[in-house]
Amino acid sequence: MLEIHDLNVNIGPTAILRNIRLRVDHGAIVGLTGRNGAGKTTLMRTIMGLLKPKSGTMQFHGQDLVALHAHQRSALGFGYAPEDRRLIPDLNVLENLCTPAWALGMKPAQIEQRLHHVQRIIPELEEFRPRRAMQLSGGQQKLVAIGRALMTADKLLLLDEPFEGVAPALSKRIAEVVGELRKEGFSALLSGADLQHAANVLDHTYQIDRGQMVAAESTRT
Repeated sequence: MLEIHDLNVNIGPTAILRNIRLRVDHGAIVGLTGRNGAGKTTLMRTIMGLLKPKSGTMQFHGQDLVALHAHQRSALGFGYAPEDRRLIPDLNVLENLCTPAWALGMKPAQIEQRLHHVQRIIPELEEFRPRRAMQLSGGQQKLVAIGRALMTADKLLLLDEPFEGVAPALSKRIAEVVGELRKEGFSALLSGADLQHAANVLDHTYQIDRGQMVAAESTRT
């Protein structure tokens, strides 16, 4: 589904990613591990089109991603839940969920259909709907950010540090949601310094250090 070859990304004059190779197959849950500053978020942002690579290729179902803007990638079925969640604090959860759908010009019937689908995967969101984002805990906000990503995603979900700063009980719940995504036929790429909470659902894990892939292994038989 997603194939990355020899990807190089600079921020200003500094090389951040060097010769990155990564593959996410259809229906696979893939982990990207590495310490803080290793390049995980830079890779996620590059896949989403928020950073432009210096060189290398990124393809999604054979289509060249480098030539597409970020909003065009969302239209392909991408969803992105950033590390810092990026919820709008004064909007309620329902409004936060609907924001990307509104931005893509979805019709009201489509939005309702997507909401029903997302709430079936993450039932807590129905209870959260009237609450403002600022009233939620960090873990609850992570669930909303995943739900918001699912409002536009139907193929590939990128979850940047989904377990960072989250209480153990909610980390377990987020891992259950990731497992549910597998049943729904999603592919997903999860990043984190420690992905032990998702160990049971990962198919493959890459390790990145100082902007380079240093290890890769299959984690399911």
